[in-house]
Amino acid sequence: MNNILLEMKNITKTFPGVKALDNVNLKVEKGEIHALVGENGAGKSTLMNVLSGIYPYGSYEGDIIFDGETCKFSHIKNSEDKGIVIIHQELALIPYMSIGENMFLGNERGAKAAIDWNETYGKADGLLRTVGLKESSRTLIKDIGVGKQQLVEIAKALAKNAKLLILDEPTASLNESDSKALLDLLLEFKKKGMTSIIISHKLNEISYVADKITVIRDGSTIETLDKKADDISEVRIIKGMVGRELSDRFPKRENKNIGDIKMEVSNWSVYHPLYTERKVVDNVSMNVRKGEVVGISGLMGAGRTELAMSIFGKSYGTNISGTLKLNGQEVKLNSVKDAIDKKLAYVTEDRKGNGLILSNPIKINTTLANLQGVSNNFIIDKDKEYQVAVEYKEKLKTKCPTVEQNVGNLSGGNQQKVLLSKWMFADPDILILDEPTRGIDVGAKYEIYCIINNLVAEGKSVIMISSELPEVLGMCDRIYIMNEGKIAGELSGEEASQELIMTYILKSGKGE
Repeated sequence: MNNILLEMKNITKTFPGVKALDNVNLKVEKGEIHALVGENGAGKSTLMNVLSGIYPYGSYEGDIIFDGETCKFSHIKNSEDKGIVIIHQELALIPYMSIGENMFLGNERGAKAAIDWNETYGKADGLLRTVGLKESSRTLIKDIGVGKQQLVEIAKALAKNAKLLILDEPTASLNESDSKALLDLLLEFKKKGMTSIIISHKLNEISYVADKITVIRDGSTIETLDKKADDISEVRIIKGMVGRELSDRFPKRENKNIGDIKMEVSNWSVYHPLYTERKVVDNVSMNVRKGEVVGISGLMGAGRTELAMSIFGKSYGTNISGTLKLNGQEVKLNSVKDAIDKKLAYVTEDRKGNGLILSNPIKINTTLANLQGVSNNFIIDKDKEYQVAVEYKEKLKTKCPTVEQNVGNLSGGNQQKVLLSKWMFADPDILILDEPTRGIDVGAKYEIYCIINNLVAEGKSVIMISSELPEVLGMCDRIYIMNEGKIAGELSGEEASQELIMTYILKSGKGE
């Protein structure tokens, strides 16, 4: 009996100037969790977009055979009708609509002329229980956290009678407990016969849930590993992804030269911009020295991003109080321009929403934060703009055919490099990096870690906010631990451990 649910044969997809997929093959058995891994730009998301009909039949070469039938999808609705449902990294939910409305949007219950709201909310409530959510389906999306929104997306997929569930970086924005809950849910679905494809850069999660792992590198299929027969350790997966063993995930920093305090924050408090009675940063004091990488660790919602954005020209929050000193002098940064003028940079965690203009070329994005650096008498010198972009493309090893290419066409890791280029060209003394490696692969992460080390070797100061504890421990000279808007502790890089950081978080939580 044929147990293959999906077979993609000799898939080739070409964009102007680049072959994104080159003769890729993939087989997925019924009832298995199949992982798709590879570096950013390897072609994983492109392959899934071919499968789901986002790239329609005729725009690629090769065959898709699903449930024994050759498929020629011209639209995502065609694939969903067959039971193939994809959940993208950026959640497609409307904040001011209810959970139930979101779940059946485009898939409404009732007659064409009238939606049956009793059926809608009744079915939605049942599906929410299936994914382990206790919320009412009448709750607005904006009133639940990201982890729960991810579960709503899965419930929404189940409402479409999914036979194959595709999850693209499903835990990228989740904390460890929410991530574990989602992965356990996939394992429960597997027991009931559900088939899943998961794309993730978190290799420990892949090892935990996947039955088989297909590795894609540079648009080609490298190998498929079977948990029953093969080594699927992180080291083994990385070797397939990057073509070599990555013996040390964090580059060593030689000859550290940590100097005087560059920035000092004292008794810093910030209130929520809408719910102005809610304090989100509570009396925080911290500093960073010249040539130092300082980490800020904590669970989601701890106030780390709110702290960083409020320091960066009050770009978040209201009723901000406290003292900010740069090079020992108290300063008032009332706008982003003030912050940039004082040699401060903030690399946002939301590169697609707030960091880059996706519809614009790399060259424009690279120079955005320092237009005077490519201007003469307030007129942009196009040749200089191009030259600067090429220089940073080469310096950061950004993979792209040309700096004229739109940033939206780049992989996540290469978008992150463009975002770093933008702020490096502004020549700041202090860089605040908010989740600088979120959603990018181990190879690209290593390159960004090298960039961070080079920056501090030049005498820059780096504050790194990260939810990945190994990253904080591997890169930082000192670590501040935040919880519920407060500093829960401070550790040197030498004494810090995952267990100690979590102990500080838990102790501070009990103290409330």
